[in-house]
Amino acid sequence: MATSEASVTRIMVAVNESTIKGYPHASISSKGAFEWTLQKIVMSNTSGFKLLFLHVQVPDEDGFDDMDSIYASPEDFKSLKTRDRARGLRLLEFFVTRCHEIGVACEAWIKKGDPKKVICHEVRRIQPDLLVLGSRGLGPFQRVFVGTVSEFCVKHAECPVVTIKRRSDETPQDPVDD
Repeated sequence: MATSEASVTRIMVAVNESTIKGYPHASISSKGAFEWTLQKIVMSNTSGFKLLFLHVQVPDEDGFDDMDSIYASPEDFKSLKTRDRARGLRLLEFFVTRCHEIGVACEAWIKKGDPKKVICHEVRRIQPDLLVLGSRGLGPFQRVFVGTVSEFCVKHAECPVVTIKRRSDETPQDPVDD
């Protein structure tokens, strides 16, 4: 029996890339939040849920990673935009492919900006039933300087929010790395 769109539980999962240099893949926290959602919420009821993947790309101040912008040409900016878009699509492809393999309906999109604000804006716009995001487990000192998206979303998102902590065996040497 097909599940109607109105009776499907829509879960937004905010995902991001790993910050570890040379590792253009989903972050440990994003994968953990996704797997938790599948195992603890979706389980075997794949037709009763729709996962909504949101990836927020944070624009650099000058548009360059580890580059001196003095030497930038218009072509440099075009290639950076193309590269960023391709990386975002590759990230979302991981989650969308997995959903299709197990039969869970999904949508995915990319936005740019401050992840905290963009996620809360998208929650207001899309109105999911639940927001799931990973948490890097930063200590109090690091939270002051890095800030946490998950804490902001718990306080400001207009839907229930579940944050998934990394397992201790998944934590890199530097917890900022994810």
